[in-house]
Amino acid sequence: MALIPSQILRVAILLSYFSIICNYKAIDMPAHQTYGGSWKFLTFIDLVIQAVFFGVCVLTDLSSLLTKGTASVEQERQLRKLIGLRDWMMAVLAFPVGVFVVTMFWTLYLYDRDLVYPRLLDNFIPQWLNHGMHTTVLPFIIIEMRTTHHQYPSRLCGLLAVCSFAVGYVLWMCWVHNVTGVWVYPLLEHIGPMARALFFISLTGLISLYYILGEILNSYIWDSSRSMIDANKDKAD
Repeated sequence: MALIPSQILRVAILLSYFSIICNYKAIDMPAHQTYGGSWKFLTFIDLVIQAVFFGVCVLTDLSSLLTKGTASVEQERQLRKLIGLRDWMMAVLAFPVGVFVVTMFWTLYLYDRDLVYPRLLDNFIPQWLNHGMHTTVLPFIIIEMRTTHHQYPSRLCGLLAVCSFAVGYVLWMCWVHNVTGVWVYPLLEHIGPMARALFFISLTGLISLYYILGEILNSYIWDSSRSMIDANKDKAD
């Protein structure tokens, strides 16, 4: 896809995330007034991750346009740093966390919505906003992967980073429970300590699998694209 259309897509996606976050924060919901506020929910953390990631993408596009045709070594160095940050965020945070939120939410929602999204929330969160938080994340991140090749870190470093994020969020949930006596998600109230520990370990394993899936998908998309380009060149020759 050409540079200008991909720039427009990224700006549009970034603005949509700003709109979703602002609308969500504007809701006068009891959970927002308790300890941790919106930050105790992985959905909100993911929205912030996606917004920051696409903000970095837009900044990278602007920097690329500004440095195009210039011979400044410093500008090229700064651009490479931005590209490295963009690729790292895509690999370690935006893709695995985004896919995890979408798949886990809708799996639990379809099984028993009260385990993750009690019906009471329908009085506060409109359907369009629910889909903005839990559905559109997946197509947005797939669009980004399809339009831009991202350089993944080594698998060991990537998995360590993803697992660190997962463990950090689990510890944060446990801390919120320690302070308030209430688990962030109703599901956790219905299982015992051992089952809860196994559940946390399983989720850490799942988000690690999503990291590997993103790495494989990124390679497949861009290896296929290169093969098609090479094949077209051979035909032209």
